Amino acid sequence: MADLEVRLEDGALWLTLNRPEVFNALSASMAADLAAELEGARARDDVRVVVLAGTGPAFSTGADLSGEDAHERFDVRALDAANRIIRAIVSLDKPVVAAVNGVAAGVGCSAALAADLVIAAESASFLLAFARVGLMPDGGATATVAAAVGRARAMRMALLAEPLSGREAHEAGLATHVVADDGFADLVATVVRRLAAGPPLALAAAKKAVNAATLDQLEAALERERTGQAVLLRTDDAAEGIRAFAERRRPGFRGA
Repeated sequence: MADLEVRLEDGALWLTLNRPEVFNALSASMAADLAAELEGARARDDVRVVVLAGTGPAFSTGADLSGEDAHERFDVRALDAANRIIRAIVSLDKPVVAAVNGVAAGVGCSAALAADLVIAAESASFLLAFARVGLMPDGGATATVAAAVGRARAMRMALLAEPLSGREAHEAGLATHVVADDGFADLVATVVRRLAAGPPLALAAAKKAVNAATLDQLEAALERERTGQAVLLRTDDAAEGIRAFAERRRPGFRGA
């Protein structure tokens, strides 16, 4: 079974992350495939809307930090893969819907928040978990979160790594829709159908204009995040944080 399920249905391209055993954490190949599908959707006349979804209990917990020596495998290439996904979502001239059924953490949260519409189940959670492993937010989150909820809430999410429930995310302005779990699939289907039947040129123009007005600092943010994260990845704190995550224990950070 593919780690990324791809299906076209009535003008909607569904890209479903399918590694439920690791909460849809993004492997290198999975991230590359997702970026390629998003980039390829631009030239497809049969695609009117793109849907990002996850199988199992999570949307995506972000980069795959599981297994031994994960801190040695996680490097700037993972950042470049994440940034490629974010750029593809934002630059695509078609609406992108994030159907967040469960946990969206790390770059999984960043990818969801880069989407044009974010539909959250009440049991979903949004978490910039980077500080828990000695890193900083990436995937453009320093721009997208601040644009959506303002500096104060963005700082709280980035520095304290506190999760927001689906309803809290909606009230804060991170999610465009929130719905009880038993109505989640129906709401996603309704929104996707409406977008697929909408005027493609008008929707593309609207997306471009809103992004230009609100995400004009995204490219600079991606570069700042890449620079900062590249430095942090070489620190003892990041190695300790990632090891602690894999070993399911509390990290001991030393500021080194």
